Amino acid sequence: MSTVTDDLHLDLLGSPAAAGLARTLIAERITKWRFPHILDDVLLIASELIVNAAEAYPNQALRFRLGRNTTGVFLAVWDASPSLPTTRPVEELTLEALDATNETFDTGGGWGLPLVQALSTDCGVQPDSTSGKWVWATVRA
Repeated sequence: MSTVTDDLHLDLLGSPAAAGLARTLIAERITKWRFPHILDDVLLIASELIVNAAEAYPNQALRFRLGRNTTGVFLAVWDASPSLPTTRPVEELTLEALDATNETFDTGGGWGLPLVQALSTDCGVQPDSTSGKWVWATVRA
């Protein structure tokens, strides 16, 4: 006898479009589960994890998992890169600290993991037994 779950399992390509595709499917699943009060947090966390994985291992296979249990939802992203995520120290931003030159306009990354930590109940990274790693988060419903 097989067990049927309504977990979401996605195989994605590490590209700029991956997070947008996943968000569409995640929103449908979270709505189906009747957890609209955590939808925005789950979408932001998923986006951060998927974008980080796509940057760590561009144009390669990624895996995304979304499931639920009695306390809330869990989400995880796998990529084959052995590099572990690093967090930029959190500091107060000022207008003087913002860099708006054409050459470095979009290089201000590194703030995603603090957002994931702030929005999730728990989060972490688990090296995969064969290669790569799973970066995961849980959100209480």
